[in-house]
Amino acid sequence: MTSSAERTPERPDGATDPDVRNAPARRGRVRARRAAVMAVPATLAAAGLAVLTAEGALGVQFAISGMPFTVTATELNGTGFAQFGGLDEMAEGSPNAGDTGGQVLVVTSVIKNATLSKLCQSVDLGGTNLVIRAGEGAQKVSASDLTTDSTELTGDAAFNNIEIGNDASTLNKAGPKGRGPKGVFSQQSDTVHIANLRQTNYATTAGVFKLPGLKLGFSGSGC
Repeated sequence: MTSSAERTPERPDGATDPDVRNAPARRGRVRARRAAVMAVPATLAAAGLAVLTAEGALGVQFAISGMPFTVTATELNGTGFAQFGGLDEMAEGSPNAGDTGGQVLVVTSVIKNATLSKLCQSVDLGGTNLVIRAGEGAQKVSASDLTTDSTELTGDAAFNNIEIGNDASTLNKAGPKGRGPKGVFSQQSDTVHIANLRQTNYATTAGVFKLPGLKLGFSGSGC
């Protein structure tokens, strides 16, 4: 078998190309980030649940911007809940990549049907915040197949018929979108209730997302 040293190309003058010499180190950093996904915590205050994952779980199938946004709600109620770890990717060459290599470790939460009271979403644009509010009246925000990729999630949580330690590929309570890759540690429950929800997200998707009383504007402060 040919060794990696024997496969390393050289320039015509016999010197090894610096990009080639540095490539193993870069690949090592990427592998280290992927391996670190196995220790991503998803902490729900009052629940104390840790969700660990393996390499390769992607909560969304699009390139994320790399700009985190905050989501809050006074109350979230959902039926069909699943949760597992993931790794989101930014577009190649994204200016938001920094030293991350364009990868963000996330916790993916999927709810088949969800309602939220007094939803607030904000993103810091540098000096100002884009803020979206909805569901502040009698009507609540509602969503189907709601998926969020988060780096932080807190609140006071309660679950009915929870299962912890499932293989993510076998999850069935949140529908097809609530299944992750084979070999990934996960959890699921029939229902989820979270009061005083606060999330730091990098991506959100939904089959249907209804926002009664929608208000969008700029503000000096976020949610």
